[in-house]
Amino acid sequence: MIANVMGLLFQPAKQWKAISELPEAKVKASFIYTLIMALLPAIAWYRGTTAVGWRIGSGDATRLTPDSALVIVILFYIAMVASIIAIGYMIHWMASTYGASSSVPRGIMIAGFTATPLFLAGAVGFYPVFWVDLCLGLVPVSYALYLLYKGIPIVLHIPEERGFLFASAVLAVCLVILMMIMGGSVILWDMGAAPVFTD
Repeated sequence: MIANVMGLLFQPAKQWKAISELPEAKVKASFIYTLIMALLPAIAWYRGTTAVGWRIGSGDATRLTPDSALVIVILFYIAMVASIIAIGYMIHWMASTYGASSSVPRGIMIAGFTATPLFLAGAVGFYPVFWVDLCLGLVPVSYALYLLYKGIPIVLHIPEERGFLFASAVLAVCLVILMMIMGGSVILWDMGAAPVFTD
């Protein structure tokens, strides 16, 4: 797992090539990578929002109650994993359109490895400072996009031009899923999963 993280961060083309040669059994097992990596931002934000808190202006730190944070973090974790599965399924579903051969596990594997910088960036949740976290968040989002555009043609063995179009379609799917998560958050807050702040 550490080799995949380091390879994707520092030698993405070489690492994507190694990933593309994985046998189907290891492709299916790679979902464990997503399950483990998604824990990092969930744990970080739980601790950050309950123990550290955040400040608006020069006021006191605002914190969530542990019970409230736990519910939100569990939903956050489920949303991350479900998003990777949905994106992976869409990669598989669109593959034939772009002349690629894929499977649902392979699509999920691509989505999971592409999200590596986002999972790692979730560690900023240990110390939630809005502007710092926002600025730091732009770098991993950009790098995840780079990994997507780099990895699709390599893993699915298609020309780079076609891979660019494929990756752009996957990006559109990601944006739709993001909007669905935002809408779902509003609904869940209304159903009782809203944050509860400490006094």
